[in-house]
Amino acid sequence: MTTSTTNGVTEAATEQRGLVPLPAPVARLLVAVGAVATIASTFLAWTWTADFPGDLTVTGYPAGLQTLTIVGAALTLLYALNLWDIQGLRWLNPGRSHNPVLLAAVSAFAVVWFTAIAISYDLGGLANLEPGAYIAAVAALVPVIGALALPRPGRSLRDHIAKPDDIPPAAPLPGWAQRVIISLATALGLVVFTYGIGVNDDESETFIGLLLLVLFGSMALFAAGLFERFTVLNVRHKGFATTAVFLAAVIFPFTQSEDHNANLGANILIFGTVALGLNIVVGLTGLLDLGYVAFLGVGAYAAALVSGSEFSRFSGVQVPFWAAALIGMSASLVFGVIIGAPTLRLRGDYLAIVTLGFGEIFRITVNNLDGGSGPNLTNGPNGIANIPDLEIFGFNLGSAHEIAGRTIGRFGNYLFLMLLITALIVLVFNRAANSRIGRSWIAIREDETAATAMGINGFRVKLIAFALGASLAGLAGTVFAHVNYSVVPSPFQFAGAAPPNSAFLLAAVVLGGMGTVSGPLLGAALLYLIPEKLGFLKEYELFGFGVALVLLMRFRPEGIVANRRRQLEFHETGQLDVPEQGLPDTTVGVTKAEA
Repeated sequence: MTTSTTNGVTEAATEQRGLVPLPAPVARLLVAVGAVATIASTFLAWTWTADFPGDLTVTGYPAGLQTLTIVGAALTLLYALNLWDIQGLRWLNPGRSHNPVLLAAVSAFAVVWFTAIAISYDLGGLANLEPGAYIAAVAALVPVIGALALPRPGRSLRDHIAKPDDIPPAAPLPGWAQRVIISLATALGLVVFTYGIGVNDDESETFIGLLLLVLFGSMALFAAGLFERFTVLNVRHKGFATTAVFLAAVIFPFTQSEDHNANLGANILIFGTVALGLNIVVGLTGLLDLGYVAFLGVGAYAAALVSGSEFSRFSGVQVPFWAAALIGMSASLVFGVIIGAPTLRLRGDYLAIVTLGFGEIFRITVNNLDGGSGPNLTNGPNGIANIPDLEIFGFNLGSAHEIAGRTIGRFGNYLFLMLLITALIVLVFNRAANSRIGRSWIAIREDETAATAMGINGFRVKLIAFALGASLAGLAGTVFAHVNYSVVPSPFQFAGAAPPNSAFLLAAVVLGGMGTVSGPLLGAALLYLIPEKLGFLKEYELFGFGVALVLLMRFRPEGIVANRRRQLEFHETGQLDVPEQGLPDTTVGVTKAEA
C-alpha cells in the first residue's frame, strides 16, 4: 500500500489494488486510447442494412446509437485526461475517485455492446455486423479494462452511488458564473429530455441506448461529486434554478414538431402533480395510501359533470375552468375528509388496507352509477365522453395557435396550462412543508407517539395532510378530464399496465425520492415515458418495472433525488457527514447542520 498522493487520491483511497493486474500508467493509457478508438469507430459502418433503427450503414459520419456512443466515449476521454491531473479538468472529479472513470467507460461500453447485440438479434445473426461494429466493441472494452486496473478506493461502488467521497469546497465563483453553470445544466437536461421524448415508437433500441448512457453517465458524475456541488449551487440560487427549469419546460413545446410529444409532456405533468400531492401523504406524513388515484378520479368526474358534455348527467351545465377546478378540488377534499376521518386513527398496514379498499370502492361505484345498478350519474363503464376543450379568457385550448412563429397544437396548450398548475402545486407543497404544520407532518412520520407526547394533535395533522393531498389530486383531475376528452372508470385502479393507477403514483414518489419536490416529478416522467417508448416489452413490462425497483432499492433506497433525512436513515452516518456549510435542505427547509 502506497503512502504517497497520486492524482489527488490519498493513501486512504488507495488501500486496494486494481482488479486487473496492470501498472497504473498503462491503465491510464488504456482508458485514453480506448476512448479515442471508440470515438473513431463511430465513423465506420456498423451494419449493412437500414432495417436497423438509425442510419448505421454509412462510413464518414455517426448517427443514431453511434452519436450516443460518442457522448459516452467523450466523457470517458475527459476523465482519462483527468487522470494526468490536467489543471483545466480538475473540476471534473472533485472527489478524486477512480470510480467515475470506470462508470464513464461502462456508459460507452454498454451502448456499443447493446447495439451490437440488438443488431444481431433484430436482423438474425452476427453476419449483419460490419467490421466497424467489431472495432467499436473491442475499443469500448479497452477503457473498461484500463479503469478496472486503476487502484480501487477503500469504499465500495455502492457507497459511491449513495454518497461520493467528501469533496473539498469549490473555488469561489462570481454569482454570474454560478448562474451560468445552472443555466447550462438546465439546458443539458432539456436537450436530453427532448431527445428522449422525440425518439419514435419504432426506435426502442435507440431509447434503450439513451437510458444506458444517461444511467451510467449520471452515476459517473455523481460518484465524482459534481452533483453534490451542483446541489450547493441550486440551494444558493434556488429562485434562479427554479425559474430556469420552468423556462426550460416552457421552451420544450417550441422544440417539437409533433403535438404527440407535447401530449406526453402534459400527461407527465398531470401525473407528476398528482404524485406531489401523494408525496404530502406518504413522503412528509408517512401514511401509506394505496387508493390515492381515486382522488384524481373524483376531480376528473366532478369536472366532467359540469363540462357541458352531452353525456353528462348535467349536460346543460357548463362552468368556466376556474369554477370547474374549484369544484374538482372541493369534491376531492370532501372525499378525503370523509375517508380520512374514520380511518386515520389506524396506522401502518391497517391504514394501507383501508385506503386500498376505498380505491376499489370508488372504481366499482362509478362503474355502477349507470341508471341500472344505481343512479344515473357517471354513465357506468362508458364514462363521460365528448368533454369539450377548455376556453380560458377567450383562448381555446383545443385550437392550434401561432406563438413566436411556431404552431402550438392542442396538447401544447394544455402543457402550458399544466405548467402553471404545477408551479402552483409546487408553491403549495413548499409552503406547507416549511410551515408549522409541515414540521408536524415530519414529526408524525418519524415517531407519532413521540410527536403526540410533545403536544401535536396527530389525528388533526394527518387529516389536514390527507385533505390537502386529495385536493391537489382533484385539481390535476380537472385538467386530466379535458386532455383525454373522456373519463371512464377503468384507469382508476390499484395497479395496471398503464397509468394512472395507485401503484404507479406510489412508485413515482418512492423512485423519485420521498419528501422532495423534484423527485415525484422525475419519477413520474421516467415511469410514464419509459413504458411509452418500450412498447415491445408488452407482457414483460411489469417484470422490467419490478426489476428496476429492486435494483434501485438495493443501490439507492432513498430514491433518485434524496431527501437528506432519508439518506441518513438508509446509510451509515459516518459516510454521510455533511460539511458544515449551513446550507438549507432543498425540500423541508432545515439546515444541513440540523439534519
